[in-house]
Amino acid sequence: MRARLLACWLIGLLLPSFGSAELLLLTEEAPPTSFRRDGKLEGYSVDVVRMLVQRTGHAVHMELLPWTRGYHLVKTEPDTALFSMVRTEEREPLFQWVGPILQGSTRFYSLKSSNLRIDTLEDAANSGTLALPKQWYTFETLQRMGFTNLYGVPSSKQMVTMLKHGRVKLIATEDVTLREELAAGGLRPEDVQAHLSFMQSDYYIAFSKKTDAAQVAEWQRELDGMRRDGSLGQIFTRWFPGASQR
Repeated sequence: MRARLLACWLIGLLLPSFGSAELLLLTEEAPPTSFRRDGKLEGYSVDVVRMLVQRTGHAVHMELLPWTRGYHLVKTEPDTALFSMVRTEEREPLFQWVGPILQGSTRFYSLKSSNLRIDTLEDAANSGTLALPKQWYTFETLQRMGFTNLYGVPSSKQMVTMLKHGRVKLIATEDVTLREELAAGGLRPEDVQAHLSFMQSDYYIAFSKKTDAAQVAEWQRELDGMRRDGSLGQIFTRWFPGASQR
């Protein structure tokens, strides 16, 4: 009898746990926070999520998708999360939130050679065409502010390319992604002039409402632990050397 019980116990250790479903973790192409390089997902947010997966022990599958597709899936499918998402009043009731994992400041940028001066939101609204991806929350925010000079584009690369070639006067983006976005469009940070900061954003991992709340709470506890033990700060320093966390 004892041998039989021992055998059952050993089999139980070898079998996978079916107590919780595999989580589908979605992200978008947004260097340096998340991107694909040589077929592998990399980036600041990817490293944070990977450490959370390691600490929670949850089974996951990670995919990179266009933002609109990922946003649709996390709104409708169980056991799904999307990172990194700005937490807003409009989105608050739609998801379960873990974070913040990153904070950013959004500014207007112009070519230095244009000698443009932007001291107020009114200046930005009257300075000529302002390009940014139409799927960004920033686009929605500026629309609500009454901006009528917005030009929606499909990607940040196209936004920067249009600025480089003088097709638009301004772009709007965040400090944490600026360098990579400029590089993708053929510009350097020294080519642009930073203007007014008009939005502070907190980025989260957004879990679907159909995900087990206990799992989500465990992710938040582990993230809080990463913040306390310094591992979150180490990841930040690796991806943003010289920058300071707010």
